[in-house]
Amino acid sequence: MSTSPTSQKSRSQSPRTNLALGEAVAIRDDEEQDDNDSAIGSDDAASSTASITSSILHYRTIQGRSFHSEKYNTQYFAPNDDQQSESMDITHHYLTLLLDNKLFLAPLKKDVQKVLDVGTGTGIWAIDFADEFPGAEIVGTDLSPIQPTWVPPNIKFELEDATGTWSWPENTFDFVHLRYLFGAIADWNALFAEAYRTCKPGGWVQSCEIDPPFYSDDGTVDDNTAMQTWNTVVREGGIKFGRTFCVVDEGLQVPGLQAAGFVNIQQQNFKVPVGSWAKDPKLQQVGQFLRSTMENDMEGYTMILWHQVMGWPKDEYQVFLMGMRKALRDKRIHSYMNLRYVWARKPEEAAEA
Repeated sequence: MSTSPTSQKSRSQSPRTNLALGEAVAIRDDEEQDDNDSAIGSDDAASSTASITSSILHYRTIQGRSFHSEKYNTQYFAPNDDQQSESMDITHHYLTLLLDNKLFLAPLKKDVQKVLDVGTGTGIWAIDFADEFPGAEIVGTDLSPIQPTWVPPNIKFELEDATGTWSWPENTFDFVHLRYLFGAIADWNALFAEAYRTCKPGGWVQSCEIDPPFYSDDGTVDDNTAMQTWNTVVREGGIKFGRTFCVVDEGLQVPGLQAAGFVNIQQQNFKVPVGSWAKDPKLQQVGQFLRSTMENDMEGYTMILWHQVMGWPKDEYQVFLMGMRKALRDKRIHSYMNLRYVWARKPEEAAEA
């Protein structure tokens, strides 16, 4: 069992780098377990990829929250219920605001034909993309069918584990979109290798990741116990979990894309404020929505890491949550998170390889 968080504190101004991943920690559902069957059509439950309309899903319930089926190898830290879905949609909103209402930064052609959204979540990005590009075919993949049923006709959602070999043939997609996969990927090079394999020559991939640890340039995060505890949870929890949460700090995107074979790699970094303390009006809005997505489901983001990965005392958990909610509303704390967009192109010469 790890040391209680009350005795730990780490600096927040300098990102921690080169964290080594440890042994993967299995998510247990032995506490208050009540598996629910969700039948959606169904002949092909054995297939690695299944249409949402023809799959039998077995959700797990842990402390009253539902999590994705155990049929996948991926151990994912967050629930797949309505409360977490609301946070996903708020996240999409603040990211769209951050990009001045753009859905991507990669220089896509207007006649983009086929797009893959990996880890689509509620499908909100894929749906917006389908509306903006009605001539394109969009496929969104995830571990759970939490997407809406009424969607544009040019989009479909499928069940697939992004950590394995993707079911798509080589050279299928003009654009592969990956967003907020922190805490879910054990091998980022393997992930980008699959993106390269399924991307068409001349096509693009875009990866967007945010690091959950709080930072501040004026030391105000360092003086807050709850935020320092949060930082320890996501940093050390990621190591124990075998799936880092600090993709930006560890610089995994650019080297992974290079190793896969992508070229013309570009990136854009953001310091995303948490709360409304920023002077810039747009960043004030972005910060308010980032705070909202955390306040909406603080427990969903932390319960697995706290109880099962870190093994910390249960009686300290609610105290931590109360401290975090108070810290998020404290305008004297000028916290932010590091976010990075990286996009890259598959070379045309790959068609001849």
